[in-house]
Amino acid sequence: MYNKKIEQKLIAKDVKPTAMRLLVLEYFESINTAISLRQIESHFDNSDMSTLYRTLKKFVEHNILHTIDDGTGTIKYAKCIEGCICAKEDLHYHFHCLNCKKTICLTEQSIPSVKLPNNYTMSEANMVVKGMCADCQK
Repeated sequence: MYNKKIEQKLIAKDVKPTAMRLLVLEYFESINTAISLRQIESHFDNSDMSTLYRTLKKFVEHNILHTIDDGTGTIKYAKCIEGCICAKEDLHYHFHCLNCKKTICLTEQSIPSVKLPNNYTMSEANMVVKGMCADCQK
């Protein structure tokens, strides 16, 4: 049985709550790190991969998830915080643990604006702090 709160979150974001969408959002609600498409696929190993990919794409378009380029060569997905527009402007820091390879959003601080020269246009900004997470330092 799915969580009614998950369904309401999808409806609030104007996303039709299909079975796969409910499962994927419920999964993201249960984790606190950013994960790769391969990790998501392995969690849903009996699912249609094209449906899963379309679900992720829809979630990014509707600010439910955002993508992160953490410098590992693999795009990761993380859930958006309430009221975030990070799918359009990912303007918060991320932390990537060099030991366990987990990536988390650091939403308490925003990336400062960058003054560009005249006639320059920013298309995206990415700030990844790398080091060792608290769990790996134990």
